[in-house]
Amino acid sequence: MVMSCGSAASAQDASALKKNMVGQWELSTTERSKTCVLTLKSDPSPQGFKLDLEPGCAASLPFTKDVAAWTVAGLDIVRLRAATGEPVIDFTEVESGIFEGRRENEGIYILQNLAEARSLARSMDQMIGDWAFVRGNGQPICGITLTNTEVPPDNFQAFLKPKCDTAIANFKPEVWRLEHGEILLMSASGETWHFQADDNAQWRLVPDSTSPLILIRQ
Repeated sequence: MVMSCGSAASAQDASALKKNMVGQWELSTTERSKTCVLTLKSDPSPQGFKLDLEPGCAASLPFTKDVAAWTVAGLDIVRLRAATGEPVIDFTEVESGIFEGRRENEGIYILQNLAEARSLARSMDQMIGDWAFVRGNGQPICGITLTNTEVPPDNFQAFLKPKCDTAIANFKPEVWRLEHGEILLMSASGETWHFQADDNAQWRLVPDSTSPLILIRQ
């Protein structure tokens, strides 16, 4: 039997995905309020490949009690399977190293590399607290508190302090999150400000301007 070039490439893609998935992953709700660590293995099992779930997974995410194996379905689907072979949940990669899956009547779940998930959690913890908005001259023009109080699906509450600069008071950010290495501040209307870390461990509003707006820790 001769395999076409397209079929060979497809098989290679699926094989590469399988290889990349072997290791420890965090399965969680979108806001990470409920998490479970699972270890995907390369050892064959009747329904695909073996996996281990940490104790407490079923209590945190009840559907995981049915998970007995994993496999790659098609070219790009990571599937968790029951002992019967039935799919429990399918994940597709939405960005590098982050997979998203949906269960009917439950919602969306996230699968991501365990080390990266824990690094993100540490980064989030470092962001919580009081910050000041300053202009390029270093003069504070407003204060803001970033909290770890969840605002589903994946944001957290932010509170402006009194006596703010007019532009910031009018924007009035109410929620925040970390995304792709940026601090995102969002207003009730959905407007978003993006802040990127600079070489001085400060966070600058992008795109930059002649009168830069900077976030610094208090």
